[in-house]
Amino acid sequence: MTKKRKRQEDFQKVKLKVGKKKPKLENATDTTFKTKAIHIPEQLKEDGVLPTQNRKLNIKDLLSQMHHYSPGVKHNALTGLKDLLSQYPFVIDAHLSNIISEVAAVFTDKDSGVRGAAVHLLQFLASKIRAEQIAPFFPLVSAHLSSAMTHISEGIQEDSLKVLDVLLEAYPALLTDRSSILLKNFVELISHQQLSKRLKSREKLSWMLSVNPSRRVTSQQWRLNVLTRLKKFLQAVVDGSSEIEDEGLQEQKDSPHSVRNPICVSWKLHANNQQHIQLFENGGLRPKINSSFRLRSVASVMDSAEKGLSSAENLKGFIEIIIPLLIECWIEASPAQSAPVLGNLLESESQHLMQQVLSIIHLLWKLTKRHDETYKMELWLRMNYLVDFKHHFMRHFPYSLQETVKHKKKDSCKGNKYCMTSSNSVDHLLLNLTLCDIMVSLASTSTLQMDSGWLDMIRKYVTDTLQDGSKLNSKQVNRLLGVTWRLMQIQQNKVATEPLIKAVYTLYQQRNLLFPVRTLLLKFFSRVYQKEDLRTQRIRSRSKVLSRWLAGLPQQLALLGLRNPELSNQLIDIIHSAASRSNKELLQSLQATAARIYDPLEGTLVLLPAEAQRRLVQLVYFLPCLPASLLACLSRCCIMGRMSSELAATLIGILRMRSSFAGWKCQVQDNSVNDVDYFSFLFSTLIGFSREELTSLQGIRGKPHISQTQLSPVRLYLTDLDQFLHHWAVTEVICHSLSTIPSQSQCFDILQTGICKYLVGLVVIPDSTAGSVLCAINKLLDQACILSETLHKFLASCCYSLLYFLLTLDKEDAEHLRKRDMLWGSCISALALLPRLLRLMLQSLQVSRICREELPVVAQLLRLLMQHGQLRSHMITNEFLVQQIIKDIMTLKSGEVQEQWLTDLHYCFNIYLASHPQGPGPMNAVY
Repeated sequence: MTKKRKRQEDFQKVKLKVGKKKPKLENATDTTFKTKAIHIPEQLKEDGVLPTQNRKLNIKDLLSQMHHYSPGVKHNALTGLKDLLSQYPFVIDAHLSNIISEVAAVFTDKDSGVRGAAVHLLQFLASKIRAEQIAPFFPLVSAHLSSAMTHISEGIQEDSLKVLDVLLEAYPALLTDRSSILLKNFVELISHQQLSKRLKSREKLSWMLSVNPSRRVTSQQWRLNVLTRLKKFLQAVVDGSSEIEDEGLQEQKDSPHSVRNPICVSWKLHANNQQHIQLFENGGLRPKINSSFRLRSVASVMDSAEKGLSSAENLKGFIEIIIPLLIECWIEASPAQSAPVLGNLLESESQHLMQQVLSIIHLLWKLTKRHDETYKMELWLRMNYLVDFKHHFMRHFPYSLQETVKHKKKDSCKGNKYCMTSSNSVDHLLLNLTLCDIMVSLASTSTLQMDSGWLDMIRKYVTDTLQDGSKLNSKQVNRLLGVTWRLMQIQQNKVATEPLIKAVYTLYQQRNLLFPVRTLLLKFFSRVYQKEDLRTQRIRSRSKVLSRWLAGLPQQLALLGLRNPELSNQLIDIIHSAASRSNKELLQSLQATAARIYDPLEGTLVLLPAEAQRRLVQLVYFLPCLPASLLACLSRCCIMGRMSSELAATLIGILRMRSSFAGWKCQVQDNSVNDVDYFSFLFSTLIGFSREELTSLQGIRGKPHISQTQLSPVRLYLTDLDQFLHHWAVTEVICHSLSTIPSQSQCFDILQTGICKYLVGLVVIPDSTAGSVLCAINKLLDQACILSETLHKFLASCCYSLLYFLLTLDKEDAEHLRKRDMLWGSCISALALLPRLLRLMLQSLQVSRICREELPVVAQLLRLLMQHGQLRSHMITNEFLVQQIIKDIMTLKSGEVQEQWLTDLHYCFNIYLASHPQGPGPMNAVY
């Protein structure tokens, strides 16, 4: 072959047929692949899932618009953000960090509208975000706030105060933690550092008030705005410090240290060595430990800059800066800078500024009292500022408020546009009282002669204010009483303190006083009385006004009733404190008012809550005398159920301790409780019903209130379960008191006489009364006691009536079923103790006089009595009576089919009585 043909054989072209696939090449690359979907729901969520507001913008869109250059876009973003978060509050938690950072960043925005919208949004967020949620981001908020307060723009400074108001209202504790920086910002808002040679010599920097004519408000109004916020800030610092004790008499705030946890001691358990009482060397809520070492507080570990005003050094430094500035503000607003005609009358704006100045100084004075060396701090304050305060503050004291009145017609003002008239308002009182509080804190007993001039001015003003009859609010009264207390501490002789106490008593006698005001006055008088009582142990010179106030407390308590339980509790506490100290005037007044306080229908005792009732019951122990009329009221209080059975038991125990049967080795009080009256109290309480109530019960007939049987003349009035249980609990206490009387036979004779006189002959008797009488008989009965035949018959009738009532109870009657065990036990115990009683009851079972429906009840009763182990010997003794009753029943049932109950009765008689078994068996009745 030729070479050409050979080449063609090596490279032959494959011919493709129509409809056939092209064969794959040997070196072809496989490009096929498989895919599977990966589901990540949270990360692959689209933006459309986020909630949107009415403009279809979600949280991310709105936050991104906060960085826009246009003020309108940023304002719309803030408004839209508020609308979105109000519709979907859950978005706040999911994007809290971004929301806080973006909102805080616009505190210093150049546009006032944007800043205003940011303040409104911050106010909305503050109501939705808790303090613990925002705490991690609060340093950022505080930094932006500080930047806004120190900004060069006046408008940003003004709006920063609005931000500060929101944060002080919502998060005061978080804000006061950064007090060192914010206090400096407050100072820079109203002043600037004075450039002088002192700055070069590195001495203490001096500050002077700054004036900025470009502000929209006057310099005085701007300082007023700043000082108002500074006062709120310092108030938050004071409120956050639990160690500060106010010289006033403000109500104590709830704190874990102010809650008293009394130790409940059961003397019975203590006497049996079953309960131990832990005693401490030093009394008080928190036992003290004698040690020369002191633990360093956490605040002392921090840097002085971080501690803020909790450091004495920082507090002194801030006082040295702010007090001169406050004095300058005072000088500008004082009457000396006004027209001469005004004298010491103030315009409204000046009065507000001066009030803020004094309030700030007052709060700083409070902060100085939480440090260990309070006395040294007071000396430092007196040495540095007393002279300036006397010269500037006391120069025009006291101050009054001016009203500005515009007149349309010309008058005697001779062309003046405004005429100043004195106001009858009491707004100036707080200004003067704050000034008095500041000044008296700088005085002491050792400096009395040097300070007598301005102290007399304050004393006269306080006395006149208390006596002029003005209606004062609680804030004014608290400040007024604080100054009064301090004046009494400075000069403690009776000549100086008696007029002050008399003036306070004049205010106390005003009618329709507000409850907080009345509370403050009560606390003041109580504090004065306790202080005087400690002092009069050596010097017997009591205040007549204070004695008159104490004597009027019981009458006020009786008149108050249920109108104000909290005020009643305060009166009871004071009365209890004075009664325990044997105050003669109070005890006499309490004795005269006791009948009204312990009235069983409308008395204070039955109207007040349980805790107040307990305190009133304890007061019975201190009464000089307990006449029969008062004991009758106390008996009714015990049995009417308007106080608990435990409290009734306490009252009965107190009366037993006041009686001659308490077992005292020495005579404690002479004839405080007459023996006859004491027995009358015990018997009336045991019966549980008054004579009038028992008489009214005699006309009640038929079910469901009466349980009646033809074999007993006594019908039972079925009491309510609550009344029954209360009466039974009181009965047990009465029986215990009766059992402690030494002569049991005489006590039993008295009880027997009372029962025969007041109960025998009644047709209807309450079931609780019948059970109580049987319980008392069982408790007091001994071999020396002799029962009359009348009492025997009465008790036998009561026993059968009670047993018949118990045997005819329906199983569905759950209320009366709970009485069963108590009444059954009383009846069986009485029948076991008194064989004569059992015989009389069996003799009364004349079955010929009853209807056929009652025969199964009599048969069941006999069967249960025969089965009872305690009664078996007595039933054997009365075998003839039981056999006769069974015969009478058989006679009535002759000719009829014998029922199961009759078969059971025959069986029990043959087992327990016919064979005469010796000794009581182990079987008891189960019904």
